[in-house]
Amino acid sequence: MSAALQNIRVLDMSRILAGPWAGQLLGDYGADVVKIERPGQGDDTRQWGPPWLGSESAYFLSTNRNKRSVTVDMSTPRGQQLIRELASKADVLLENFRTGTLQRYKLDPTELMRDNPGLVVCSISAFGQSGSRSGQPGYDAMIQASGGLMSITGPPDGEGGGPQKVGVAIADIMAGMYATTAVLAALNARTITGKGQYIDVPLYDSQVAWLANQNMNFLVSGKVPGRMGTAHPNLVPYQAFATRDGNLMLAVGNDRQFEKCASTVGKPELSD
Repeated sequence: MSAALQNIRVLDMSRILAGPWAGQLLGDYGADVVKIERPGQGDDTRQWGPPWLGSESAYFLSTNRNKRSVTVDMSTPRGQQLIRELASKADVLLENFRTGTLQRYKLDPTELMRDNPGLVVCSISAFGQSGSRSGQPGYDAMIQASGGLMSITGPPDGEGGGPQKVGVAIADIMAGMYATTAVLAALNARTITGKGQYIDVPLYDSQVAWLANQNMNFLVSGKVPGRMGTAHPNLVPYQAFATRDGNLMLAVGNDRQFEKCASTVGKPELSD
C-alpha cells in the first residue's frame, strides 16, 4: 500500500492537525508530501510538548511522518512566487488557513488551478468557505461542542455528570479522513476528465455527518439524544460495569450473543 500514490505530489500548506492528518495519510500511501512551514517557529504543534523526542514534540511527530518540510514566508512576494511554482508542479494542495487567507496572500486557489488545471485543492476550515460563519476560526474542542458530540459524550446530568470532550481531537482527525477520501476521489475523477477539483471540508459539517446513527435516531424518533456514559442508545447490555477486580466493558450486539453472555454469567434464563 505504501506505493499506491507514488506518482502523486502533495503540497501540504496546512498546520496543526486536520490538514496535516490528511497529508500524513497520503504520505502513508506513497505520495511525495512537501510540507510548507513558516520561518522560525514552523508548525504550531512543534511547540506542543512535553513529551519531546530530542527537540521535536510527540504531537508534531504523530501527525507529520512521511513528509519533507521547507520554510516559506508567504507574506513576501518571493514566498508567494515560490508557492505558485510549487503548486504548478503539484497534484494536490492541502490548506487549512482561515477562510480568505490565501486570497489575501495573492494565492487564490482558483488562480492556482488555472495555472495548473490538474491540481486538486482541498481547503479545510472550521465552518467552510461559504455561509454566515465561513470567516470564523475554530479549534477541535469548539467543534466537538458546537457540532453536537459533547452533548452525547459523558455521564448523564447529575452529580459527576455533564458534557465531555473526546480524549483525542476527533473532529480534526475525522475532517482529515474526509479530506483524504475526497482527495482520492478527485484524483480518480482526474483520470477521467483530466481536470482537478476544488474541495471544501468544514470541520463542523464533518462532525455533524459522523454523528451517524444518533442523527438518524433523532430524525426517526424526534427525540434529542442525550449523554448515556458508556451505554449504547440502541443496545443492552452494551456498557462498562464496575466489578470487584476492575472495570468490564460488555458489548452484546444480537440475540445469539446475548444467549452466550447469559449462559457465561450463569443466568441462562435471562435469554428466555
